[in-house]
Amino acid sequence: MKSLVLAEKPSVAKEIARVLGCTNKSKSYIEGPKYVVTWALGHLVELAEPEAYDKKYKTWALEDLPLLPQRMNIRVMRETSHQFKAIAALSKRTDIKELIIATDAGREGELVARWIMELIHWKKPFYRLWISSQTDQAIRDGFSKLKPGAEYNNLYRSAVCRAEADWLIGLNMTRALTCKYNAQLAAGRVQTPTLSIIMEREQEIAQFQGKPYWQLQAQLGGFTAMWKQQSSHDGRLWQQEQAGQIKESIKDVKQAIVASLKVSEKQEQHPLAYDLTELQRDANKKLGFSAKMTSNVLQKLYEQHKLVTYPRTDSRYLTSDMASTLKVRLERIAIGPYRDYAKAILKKPLNITKRIVDDSKVSDHHAIIPTDEPVQLNVLTNDERRLYDLIVRRFLALFSGPYRYDETSVELAVKDQRFYAKGRVEKDKGWREVYTVSREPEEQEEELALLPTLKKGDQVALRGIQVKSGMTTPPPRYTEASLLSIMEKHGLGTPATRADIIEKLLSTETIERRGHSLHPTAKGKQLIELVVEELRSPQLTAKWEKQLEDIARGRGDAKQFMAHIRTQAEQWVGQVKRENKEYKPHNITNSRCPQCSEPLLEVKGKQGKRYVCASRECNYKRMAEPIKINKRCPQCRKKMELHDGKAGKYAQCRPCNVIEKLDDKGNAKVNRKETAKLLKQYSNDGGGLGNSLAEKLKAALEQNE
Repeated sequence: MKSLVLAEKPSVAKEIARVLGCTNKSKSYIEGPKYVVTWALGHLVELAEPEAYDKKYKTWALEDLPLLPQRMNIRVMRETSHQFKAIAALSKRTDIKELIIATDAGREGELVARWIMELIHWKKPFYRLWISSQTDQAIRDGFSKLKPGAEYNNLYRSAVCRAEADWLIGLNMTRALTCKYNAQLAAGRVQTPTLSIIMEREQEIAQFQGKPYWQLQAQLGGFTAMWKQQSSHDGRLWQQEQAGQIKESIKDVKQAIVASLKVSEKQEQHPLAYDLTELQRDANKKLGFSAKMTSNVLQKLYEQHKLVTYPRTDSRYLTSDMASTLKVRLERIAIGPYRDYAKAILKKPLNITKRIVDDSKVSDHHAIIPTDEPVQLNVLTNDERRLYDLIVRRFLALFSGPYRYDETSVELAVKDQRFYAKGRVEKDKGWREVYTVSREPEEQEEELALLPTLKKGDQVALRGIQVKSGMTTPPPRYTEASLLSIMEKHGLGTPATRADIIEKLLSTETIERRGHSLHPTAKGKQLIELVVEELRSPQLTAKWEKQLEDIARGRGDAKQFMAHIRTQAEQWVGQVKRENKEYKPHNITNSRCPQCSEPLLEVKGKQGKRYVCASRECNYKRMAEPIKINKRCPQCRKKMELHDGKAGKYAQCRPCNVIEKLDDKGNAKVNRKETAKLLKQYSNDGGGLGNSLAEKLKAALEQNE
């Protein structure tokens, strides 16, 4: 008898099959003596579309909402149905005794497997593979410690609740807003409060009024000091005259006296290990990666190269059973730029503290750290190398001592005025040494302010007083790094979903990137005003996320949660129906639709800008800027433009005004090479049919020339 192993992706399945000794490869599975390893292709099963409940829902209509099926149906995705059928066939084999779920060890991975199991009507025993890295040893250990599948029933319930809640809220609100305002307006359980956070910051910036201020700076022997009313004051003066008066009162003074001096020994402990959100923040700030890009690169380091542990974690600590593996991991990364530092750490017993290992602070998965897999840096792409560098240096920092320094605070008297300065004297770089040796310029530490040796009562030469002016600045717009922080703070989404939420807002044109900052668009600004107030609230979504987590931990009630979601969806659709607000398309053009005379909207797509009719009943659309295709003009040899006319697709060279009809795939009807080939073939044919056809082909070839 054999075990059926279900992985989430073909690449992961191949690695598992190799470790398990499965060598008999088929199109949809790999078989061995004890195991048959197959795979999903991401999700093979999804929640059914609205029209599955009633054909009328295929057309969007406000009067048909809310759509609240009492029992949500699932269906096989058409695009990947071939793989689903293969898994279903394997499940019916008489030599298959059990199923081992080997999808990603998390909420989404559990859903992938369980929905497949539901539709293939799996009745045999099933077990769960729960591993945090893809190394050979981790896979072997995982299969030796399989857990009963029923232990993850609560995780599955939570995953179903999340999927159904997103469907009910997202679908009903998106359809209601789109129908009400005749525009493509998308709303969702997590994306809407995230947009609301961005809009609140935008309003703060718009309402901000800059205020001028002045500061006095004393130029002393080798350092500068700032005037303050007292040590806790920020040194800003709000009237220029006052700054001038203070400067005037001490302009003839040539010496400053050290009124007080305080030296404090301080230390900074090493930063905690990375969870996904913290790594996305750092990668955005230091490498310029988007959150989505970090997730994609990290997934390759995890799956393909097997150099890091499970990415989608919300923990920054390790478990006690990992302590014995830490030395081996350090030995593996003792190469290249990390060799000297890793070897220095390995010379002493590892200092494993509660800042590194703490079982009470690890939920499903521990922090992201390097694996014990041999490292070959030269096989990594530049992006993979840079992200791996962040993870390795953070890991090395965990076993380093604190950064220690003496901080000197000095108060200087200039007549009856007081000036303050602070400086540091480094005593031990500790964990910061890991970063000072980095070849990444953005990781270099700033120069520390240095003060001369001073003692109370000393006189210091006063070389001048400067009045510096400034202007208060509004709060900065969010970058992806700071938005991830605020989403984490408000409990919006999970480490695994936050990047996708940001990308969804970008793809629906409600926000846009400008440099490193995220700006709301005109569409986003209107949308947030049209959405019901409760859905904008991060507090409500955070409450839902907490309830989903409780369900996963066995402390929540799934039925009660979904009943509340249905009630909210119904109430909010009702509010949208009663609204009398107006939406003004931000992307309306001066052009009219040739079919129905409605205005055309300018929409950004993957192939560039295009014009679409503002009327949802009309399907007219065309490219704003014609697409260049790999067909050359026979006269000027430049690439021709793709157009779609009443008679079908055609290629056009505007300068020469040459037009050629294309087939449905965008190919010219008359292909010179193919025509010449056929001409040669039939010219040599002795039959009359060939000669007749040859004449036509020759004519076509001449016309094309």
